[in-house]
Amino acid sequence: MLLTLASGSLFFPGLFALCTWGLRRARPAWSDSDCVMISTRLVSSVQAVLATGSGIVIIRSCSDVITDRGSGETWGTSLSAASSWQN
Repeated sequence: MLLTLASGSLFFPGLFALCTWGLRRARPAWSDSDCVMISTRLVSSVQAVLATGSGIVIIRSCSDVITDRGSGETWGTSLSAASSWQN
């Protein structure tokens, strides 16, 4: 879980910096605020697509979204299950 958090903490700011840099080189006539605005919108769109995709995966893996959480599941068992899935 922490690896996912660390990856996202590097991926999205890195994508923003790459988009801003690329737009400044590709469109030198654009102002810095234009490049930042387009980069922000692009990163937000990528994040929305990834969040939608993960939601679809979760919904498709459950037969009943409300009751498939598991019986007797606690925060600790949920974290251990999540970490075992990543490894």
